[in-house]
Amino acid sequence: MTTEHPVDRVPSDAVSPELDALVGDWLTLPDVAERLDLRVTRVHNLINDRRLLAVRRPEPSVRAVPAAFLTERGLLEPLHGTLVLLQDAGFDDEEALRWLFTPDESLPGRAIDALRDGHKTEVRRRAQALGW
Repeated sequence: MTTEHPVDRVPSDAVSPELDALVGDWLTLPDVAERLDLRVTRVHNLINDRRLLAVRRPEPSVRAVPAAFLTERGLLEPLHGTLVLLQDAGFDDEEALRWLFTPDESLPGRAIDALRDGHKTEVRRRAQALGW
């Protein structure tokens, strides 16, 4: 009989490995705090306020934020409104991540890249339409 070590199991609240790979680069909450020069508790507040989105990764099993949510100057400012629109459309955190990081031929590219390139109006128009 073989026993599985607890560290070998993926936590039940972790995102799928496919979504983890789709996002690619992640930052742990302490890493986000360091990059933003904030306390980790303030990062938790940013998550609660929908200015950031954090999920548990399958490996390592820690809560993390997509690195694309930060810029050289700090938070990706247009992200907040987009996350609120996606939440209003009924998207949970995993669905919002999948929508932001899945290539969309009509953009073209990924919604997160369009936000980073300054095309928040087009991204938000699409996010708002999801709720109808």
